Amino acid sequence: MARTQGSHSDITGPRIREAALRLFAQHGYAAVSMRQIAREVGVQAGALYNYTPDKQSLLFSLMEGHMADLKAAWAGAPRAPDARAQLRDFVRFHIRFHLQRPDAVFIAYMELRNLTEENFALIERLRRDYENGLEAILKAGQEEGVFDIADTKIATLAVIAMLNGVNTWYRSEGRLSLDEVERVYWEMVRKAVSA
Repeated sequence: MARTQGSHSDITGPRIREAALRLFAQHGYAAVSMRQIAREVGVQAGALYNYTPDKQSLLFSLMEGHMADLKAAWAGAPRAPDARAQLRDFVRFHIRFHLQRPDAVFIAYMELRNLTEENFALIERLRRDYENGLEAILKAGQEEGVFDIADTKIATLAVIAMLNGVNTWYRSEGRLSLDEVERVYWEMVRKAVSA
């Protein structure tokens, strides 16, 4: 099949992903058709299949890419020597990383129900890997005697849920700067787990 004149795979592929991300976040995965994505990108609907086998694969690819970027960014972040400082750094990292990607975060949490069972299991495994990094910090803090947590798995999920909430309300032109928001959230997390 001939490529549409003027199209380039290194440009069109990313544009398809960007359009799908935006449309899925605005309207929901189920409400968006491949034709809508194609129209948004400016290609024929059939051309999309040169870049993705189907809409499900596209959704999975967006979620997997988000999780891979998240894990890589956290793995590349410097590590403090003690658990309390590591937890502070995690709070700041999580807030900043996610605020820069509101559509990806929305899709990563709200569109899980639309994944096939196999794709859901793969995304859940990636999420657990990231969560396990936070849980390891909490366990280390318990061993150091600075954290007192009844159940580290529940605490991990609670901290992540609380941090994800920033995406729903934070506005850069709002009352608090991002640094101030991070300080407030760090204090809440610190008090929730401190011995």
